[in-house]
Amino acid sequence: MSSEADGWNKVLWERQHFPDNYIHPHSFLSSLRRNPNFKPYTYWPLVLLCCAITQHLATIFTFLAVFVRLKERWLDARVLLWVSIVSFFGGYAMYEILSYSNPVRGAFTRSNTIKSSLLVFLALMGLSPVLRTLTAATSSDSIWALSACLFFLNALLADYSSMKPVRQERLTSVLSMNAAISSSVVLASRLPDDLAVFALVLFAVQLFALFPILRHQLQVTPQVAQILFTLILCVLSFALTLPLSVSVAYIYAGISITVTFVAPGVLVWAQKYKNEIRGPWDVAVPRLN
Repeated sequence: MSSEADGWNKVLWERQHFPDNYIHPHSFLSSLRRNPNFKPYTYWPLVLLCCAITQHLATIFTFLAVFVRLKERWLDARVLLWVSIVSFFGGYAMYEILSYSNPVRGAFTRSNTIKSSLLVFLALMGLSPVLRTLTAATSSDSIWALSACLFFLNALLADYSSMKPVRQERLTSVLSMNAAISSSVVLASRLPDDLAVFALVLFAVQLFALFPILRHQLQVTPQVAQILFTLILCVLSFALTLPLSVSVAYIYAGISITVTFVAPGVLVWAQKYKNEIRGPWDVAVPRLN
């Protein structure tokens, strides 16, 4: 058989006296490849990529802390409204600075942004009385459970990938934003007055609809800026949560530390157990010039 196999070529377009699945005995083991597409991760780049998850968790806990303060009347809704307005203009200015090199953006895009912002502002103002009575017939326990599930879905489906030159919205990121806004609406329905409902929903739109866009822009900035921004968000959310509940604040701190520092270490440690073997039995992949 070995003498006959000397004229065998590993091609399918040539007519040969061998079956299509024939493999030369001497070349079988030499064709084995172990982890051919494996790219080992390193610890600190993974920590930097996890900063996006940490930032998103910080926004969720910040929103919950603001909601509790509004519900207990420890925070004036007018103060939150002005903070939201100032944050919107500050975030928009930062977005314009970060995307200054993008030639697609121009006066037309900015005018559309201003029109859309005014439309959302007026729509929320008009719908605030409706949103306040939206869940009047629902018990508070059901609202808390529904809100927790929706925020968990929001964190699970959020888009944490880095920005690409031409970014397209994924279905999961849209579902994530819808879950967060829905959770914010049902929580806002437990607030005492229309102004508080309007301020909280407007704050939620900025955190869960507009902030992810800015976060994608920040991921192309220098690493020091990303780390500093993540640290500011974490300290702010922890400082807002600590006076309300010490146990919840420490749980949040534990989750943030686990996501940012422990999870990348576990992934780097688990790489040594990866063992993928490729050989002649795999489906052929055509090579196109």
